[in-house]
Amino acid sequence: MTLKVLFYKIESALKRNAIILRNGVFMKISFFSMKNYEKESFQQLIQSQPEQTTDEFDFIDLPLNEKTVHLAQNSQVVCAFVSDCLNKAVLSALKNFGIQLICLRSAGFNHVDLQAAQNLNLPVVRVPEYSPHAVAEHALALILGLNRKTHRSYLRIKELNFQLDGLVGFDLFGKTLGVIGTGKIGSCLCKIGLGLGMKIIAFDKSPSEELKKLGVEYFPLDKIYSDSDIISLHVPLQTETFHLIDSLAFQKMKTGVMIINTGRGALINTKALIQNLKNKKIGSAGLDVYEEEEGIFFQNLENQGLQDDILARLLTFPNVLITSHQAFLTTEALRNIAQTTLSNIASFKAGKTINQVSIAK
Repeated sequence: MTLKVLFYKIESALKRNAIILRNGVFMKISFFSMKNYEKESFQQLIQSQPEQTTDEFDFIDLPLNEKTVHLAQNSQVVCAFVSDCLNKAVLSALKNFGIQLICLRSAGFNHVDLQAAQNLNLPVVRVPEYSPHAVAEHALALILGLNRKTHRSYLRIKELNFQLDGLVGFDLFGKTLGVIGTGKIGSCLCKIGLGLGMKIIAFDKSPSEELKKLGVEYFPLDKIYSDSDIISLHVPLQTETFHLIDSLAFQKMKTGVMIINTGRGALINTKALIQNLKNKKIGSAGLDVYEEEEGIFFQNLENQGLQDDILARLLTFPNVLITSHQAFLTTEALRNIAQTTLSNIASFKAGKTINQVSIAK
């Protein structure tokens, strides 16, 4: 096939896709990293919305990356998850295939090269929120699990060991919870903490007047580090927040502090965390995210083994509780993700305003 013929075929495909979208006849949407629990939510919603039956939905359980991007051919929309790779190479391939919209099933978008998407004129939409309560409640679950050591107790009981040695926790009542980031998720956790009788101190560039009225006090980060018994992270991953919690931050914290991260893995320098767990500066850590989780989380590696030495080291600590990016995983959140995602696609198809992700100035 000559280069001229190849370009002609690509151009023809692009024109066909544009006509399909413009006439509103149907769209083919390729969903990557689609697990059964998510697929069920989408299928239920699609069946309840007759207007969606004109579209074709291709549910793919593989992650989107340079090796699998070809599966999006003949589609007009790609729907991606946080574990998918949307770098310049993948985005360029999608553009060549005639993809006209990148629809994220997540609030976070640090896995997308937004500059490349903008240069390619590929709009990116997301789910700004799905259930802040789900994530905040999971943060509480990690706090309670670590404090009362329920994960260790469960394993002991399975082995018929009913001893209580080493399972001593502490009352949360009266303790100081430091919340970094008081957006919708952080605000939910603040209110949960207040309900438990905790003292809540927080850091955010835009303090919440509502939370202030409820008794939350705002301070600079150094004060959060030095005064908190528990620190929970709820800020987006950006250049300024990359490795926000590093060796210097750990030095400023109370000895025995508990660290909770249900945000993004790279908010914490994992090597620094391991060092401070070893020297007992950090009392415990609850992590629903990991900075090198791509290719690990959401996968079953039982028959392959773990090749990540840093994560393997983390798993050796009895005072570290790791979950596989499951904080969002509630029935309500899955339903909201499906609803917003389909709404984003319908708005784009109809030429209406979409909640497009823009590059931070």
